[in-house]
Amino acid sequence: MNIIEKILASHSNQSVVKANDIIDVFIDARAARDFGGANVVKNIIDNGLTVADASRTCFTFDCNPGGSDQKYAANQQYCRLYARENDIAVYDVDAGIGTHIAIDKGLAYPGSTFVSTDSHANIMGAIACFGQGMGDQDIAAAWAKGSVWFKVPESVTLNFKGECPANVSAKDIVLNLLSIFGANKLLGYSVELYGEAIDKLSLDERITIASMATEMGAIILLFTPTPEIIDELERISGKRHQIITADADAVYLNELEIDISKFTTMVAKPGHPHDDTSVESVKGVKIDSAFIGSCTNGRIEDLRIAASILKDRKVAPGVVLKVVPSTDAIWNQALDEGLVKIFKDAGAMLSNAGCAGCAAGQVGQNGPEEVTISSGNRNFEGKQGKGYVYLASPATVAASAISGYITTADDLAIEPALFHKKGNLKTTEAKAKSAKEEKKTEVEGRVWFIKKDDIDTDMIFHNRYLAITDIKEMGQYTFDNLKGYEDFAKKAKAGDILVTTKNFGAGSSRQQAVDCFTSLGVQCIIAESYGAIYERNAINAALPILTYQEGTLESIDLQNGDNIRVNFISGTITNLRNSKTARLNKFYDAQLQIYKNGGLLG
Repeated sequence: MNIIEKILASHSNQSVVKANDIIDVFIDARAARDFGGANVVKNIIDNGLTVADASRTCFTFDCNPGGSDQKYAANQQYCRLYARENDIAVYDVDAGIGTHIAIDKGLAYPGSTFVSTDSHANIMGAIACFGQGMGDQDIAAAWAKGSVWFKVPESVTLNFKGECPANVSAKDIVLNLLSIFGANKLLGYSVELYGEAIDKLSLDERITIASMATEMGAIILLFTPTPEIIDELERISGKRHQIITADADAVYLNELEIDISKFTTMVAKPGHPHDDTSVESVKGVKIDSAFIGSCTNGRIEDLRIAASILKDRKVAPGVVLKVVPSTDAIWNQALDEGLVKIFKDAGAMLSNAGCAGCAAGQVGQNGPEEVTISSGNRNFEGKQGKGYVYLASPATVAASAISGYITTADDLAIEPALFHKKGNLKTTEAKAKSAKEEKKTEVEGRVWFIKKDDIDTDMIFHNRYLAITDIKEMGQYTFDNLKGYEDFAKKAKAGDILVTTKNFGAGSSRQQAVDCFTSLGVQCIIAESYGAIYERNAINAALPILTYQEGTLESIDLQNGDNIRVNFISGTITNLRNSKTARLNKFYDAQLQIYKNGGLLG
């Protein structure tokens, strides 16, 4: 049998398996990330299942370490609660990338099986472990039953001939392979790599290559461990394992020969990891940002290479370099070796361990039109943000960050490239507002009477929506964090009037907490008092706000749903249900002037 057949046979109570057999595979280690972990738990609970073996089960919170996204934070806490009740290990936001933790702690090892909600779980091929990324239901089944069904894949070998050029890194090797095989020529195959050049690869280099099996469409890229790799695994995990090899008479669908001596330094162009070209062909492309990290290139060797180039140099003016180690242990090793100081002295931003921008995490994403060179494994459109992402080795990323444009370490800029004005963000001539557009100083509308003091800006417009800048999109999120009023935006109608009590709009300076009401067509807000910043924001945005003295609303028997008439100049409020009238604090002169002007900037 070949390597994958030997692993799967040993985990399916069968002496021999062959390609296309359907078997039940026992899983040695079963992980769920913060991305998908909550759904794994939900699947288990909803189907009345329990965890078969907590000692083989774990959560890894690596997509958004720190929980800076509210939905990730909620999912992480949901998983923590389940873990506490079921004695499941949690490698929390301080730990790093789950697949790397599994290797370093010996959860995955040569000849073992590992599954995760991470599509790059086949990174385990670096140590001749069968690793697979699976969906939430698959992982839930593995947690509950201990095994999952699998079809034994066809296997091919890549036999590398020649000497690897000195300037070609492990990342360059896999980008060269992607340029040869694309995203589908190895689709569904288990691929074993052989040759003198392969035997020389370190553990970190094998991890880099194995991590991009998914981008090649392969089930897994498998490396036969050398004695040196076994020694390295023992050093970091404290566990000794045997070398697993294919049988001499193993059967393969195909055996291909690769001349590694012809490999060059490569980049993947924005959009597709397999759209590869030589660095030379894109040298000089101006960049806005650079990223070193991910499960592909966040190991200590990657950081050492980047630091050797950045040492005593500075990141180009205006370019942002983000560095994210793959695990906390590697972060601390980088600190001990002085690499962290080199990164900081160069002007880089160093974040806590995790997947970062590659998984749309808290560090590493880019904005519209932003050009990024990244050591990640994917550059699909929108994957790492809304800009353009080139994939490259840590050496190329570091060299490009210093130069301000894509280049290599042996061709650094003498003077870094600077940004030039393009004139595409000039102030345009504002459309003149029609002089006939008279601002109403008296309005009528239905009342939303919310009798609650200290409604803060997070209750009005939660911070998870703060990236929204289009007022038209803001209304739908109004009050979705105010208990009892989460459906306000769906029920509110244009022309409604909001009435509340003390200190409305306490909290932050976010303008969206004002503009969301404008988005919904709320005509005015009446409160006993306002947060100081909120009051200014509302007046400056020409959203009519008024205040009243204690007892005013009782005098007109105001009830939720009443229709009222409000005059901003006289300050009168009339309950149209009973015709009772009272006095509010009218607009003061500056407020009236700003309101009639259409806002402070009108």
